[in-house]
Amino acid sequence: MFKHILVPVDGSATAALALDKAIGLARAFSSQVTVVFVIDPYPFAGVGTDFSYGQTEYLSAATAEANAAIKSARQALEAAGVPVTTSIVEAHAAWRGVVDAATSAQADLIVMGSHGRSGLEKLVLGSVAQRVLSHTQLPVLVVRE
Repeated sequence: MFKHILVPVDGSATAALALDKAIGLARAFSSQVTVVFVIDPYPFAGVGTDFSYGQTEYLSAATAEANAAIKSARQALEAAGVPVTTSIVEAHAAWRGVVDAATSAQADLIVMGSHGRSGLEKLVLGSVAQRVLSHTQLPVLVVRE
């Protein structure tokens, strides 16, 4: 049913839960899994030039975080005997990176975590899962804690 599953990770407990669900589905359907971590290369855009000195430090820290999350996901999938590919994607919005990665990988399912933000936090930070749901034609399994 699902030949290729895309799983975006961010190092959170919710992403780990989504990965567990993806492992179960991949084993049931003999699916391949692509794990992706999205980095915004210009998070300070629009803030002002006073913050531009931190760009290199930010990218270094973000890349280290991405590598750790990808490594952990790869180990879990390999231990479960699931074929896995991984990538770190740069996009100005996490949801766009996820949607574009799913298209590039020719995935037929996205399995992702949702942090369940509400109120002001949702208004300020937005919902990556909601935006992915709104901008893809693929089925999306949203996992919550």
